[in-house]
Amino acid sequence: MRAAERTQRPIERAASGRSRRRRRSLGADFDRLWHAYAVSTLGSAVGSGALPLVAVLVLHASALRVSLLAAVSGLASAVILFPLGPRIDARRKRPIMVISDLVRCAALLSVPLAAAAGLLTYPQLLIVGVVQTAATLTFTAASGAHLKGLLPPGDRAEGNARLESVFWLAQSSGPPVGGVLVGWFGGTVTLLVDALSYLVSAAWIRRIRRPETTPSGAMRAGATPAPGRAGVPGRYAELTAGWRYLLGHADLRMLFWNSLLFGGPVMLVSPLLAVLMLRELGLAAWEYGLALGVPCLGAVLGARLAPPLTRRLGLRRMLLLFGALRAPWLVLLAFTPAGPAGLPVILLAETGLLFGAGGFNPSFATFRLAATEDRLMARVLAAWSTGSKVAQPLFIAAGGLLAAATSTRLAIGVAGLLCAASTLLLPWRATAAGADPVASV
Repeated sequence: MRAAERTQRPIERAASGRSRRRRRSLGADFDRLWHAYAVSTLGSAVGSGALPLVAVLVLHASALRVSLLAAVSGLASAVILFPLGPRIDARRKRPIMVISDLVRCAALLSVPLAAAAGLLTYPQLLIVGVVQTAATLTFTAASGAHLKGLLPPGDRAEGNARLESVFWLAQSSGPPVGGVLVGWFGGTVTLLVDALSYLVSAAWIRRIRRPETTPSGAMRAGATPAPGRAGVPGRYAELTAGWRYLLGHADLRMLFWNSLLFGGPVMLVSPLLAVLMLRELGLAAWEYGLALGVPCLGAVLGARLAPPLTRRLGLRRMLLLFGALRAPWLVLLAFTPAGPAGLPVILLAETGLLFGAGGFNPSFATFRLAATEDRLMARVLAAWSTGSKVAQPLFIAAGGLLAAATSTRLAIGVAGLLCAASTLLLPWRATAAGADPVASV
């Protein structure tokens, strides 16, 4: 059967077929992957913001140097990942995931060891940030492709929902634990916890037993051009195949721009929210911590509702519903009243946003797996991550400049409007079957 004929089933039919019946278990191998993800995600949540914290508390770095840590890490790691996409697609994914975990462990572990020896420097933090971020992007690209081979189509929505749930549970509990550890033991201890979590993750991934296969023809990306493009020769074709497929596929292209227009403003608001709450609204530090942690439970609820709602509504409708539901909430933050009434408004806005995101993300991840050819899976994921890593720092910088030139509330309001506008870039118009090659979910 030709590939075009094999991939023309509507996404709703695939989502409502094998996955109608609720499954209690997705198999021992998925459980091992879930344990690996849970441990490393919790470790990352405990160590969130650890490198800037070390830069401030241990090295007494300036605000510019602290900002450069995130910017350089994101941009440099995106450059590193670009040529790795074809290699990830051409190889078994599990060894790449294990190596990425070990690289992250070694990079982060070097910081507390150097600090204990009195040898820690700012250039080392920069290098660690780049290596850790690049390894994370590599792991993400490999693990997304690996999940497609690990789970049958009917189980992918449930599997993505479980991964999404554990992510948000970690986000709600990890940062407070990290704060306590920093208060008791100093700035580098959370990096140690994060490093060890990657070691445990690698051990769990090595326990996965299902044989892995390499997609045939993965290194010959130029032989089958991406949708809408033809005649791109040689090495250039291999490097750009993920981008060409992503931007040539009608639904994926819309979702890509949607993710940038949603994720960028959300990241823009993150540092401004601290200024708004602590300085302009006069709220206490514990209230700020509450606003960061409690709304994550809304994301957990959204993720748990995603599989049954997907079975009921179909994957595309689920994607559109929660893609629209997550978008308007940031606008509320610009109108937050001062005093005790401010905190409930912030909690409502953040919880609504994360509830929508919690339901959207696993549906989106399942949709993207279905819409992407196996031989290009890692390259498409790498292109997606690269786009986000480049765009988000630009949004954050633009937000800071706008807030400085006008006001914090205006900058947050503009971000909220951009976020709401992201709904226009959802794939509202279903592509005709013959023009929209979508693999089964």
